[in-house]
Amino acid sequence: MKKLVGYITSAYPDKNFTIDLILAMKEKGCDSVELGIPFSDPVADGPVIEEANVKALQSGFKFADVLDISKEVAKEIDTLWMGYFNPFYHRGMERVIAEAKELGVSGFIIPDLPYEEALEYRPLFDERDLALIDFVAPTDTKERIAKILKNAKKFVYLVAYAGITGAGKREDVSQVVGWIREATDTPVYIGFGVNERTAKEKAKDVDGVIVGSAFIKILLDDSLTNTQKIDKIAKLSGKIKELINS
Repeated sequence: MKKLVGYITSAYPDKNFTIDLILAMKEKGCDSVELGIPFSDPVADGPVIEEANVKALQSGFKFADVLDISKEVAKEIDTLWMGYFNPFYHRGMERVIAEAKELGVSGFIIPDLPYEEALEYRPLFDERDLALIDFVAPTDTKERIAKILKNAKKFVYLVAYAGITGAGKREDVSQVVGWIREATDTPVYIGFGVNERTAKEKAKDVDGVIVGSAFIKILLDDSLTNTQKIDKIAKLSGKIKELINS
């Protein structure tokens, strides 16, 4: 059974909404959730997720919101923290890793922390038995992939194309998937540009998909009530989960 990981911007419009949304997504088949930590300069994200980040910050997001959300959802669904390095660094890496472990969070996704710089912090994650998710891009060589994935945990985040999330580009990643399979037995999940139109094709050679912008577009739709947003995103979760396993 191929897995679905859903990205949600934390605490937008508020933390109780986020909790209700994640639990509804779980009911429709979402396997894991990426709790996005709002940041003012989300360099790997496209305009949709960037807008959600800005709105969350403008509405008063605090890191404590992530803790409160995680306390409620991590016992119900596999939960990861997705954020840029700056907020984690300023809070203190040892502190946030300890907080994540205590709350039942299973790992971190930090897109702007290169492999070489991450080596300094990996012992902290290993001590707490938490995953620091490794990224592989279509531009990586076979040799670099083998190096990056030497100690891969949980899943490998395969970036579907060079660029930002939500751009909808297409690249043939079959060779890269082959190199990943040679380097590790860790499952491979593909992200960037995954939605109801592309999910089935993108999931073909991998073990799961990561969906963000497709959900956040609904989250930002001001013509919908909060209840309608939750219902629509949850239904889309179920549809994508069905598509990748059909």
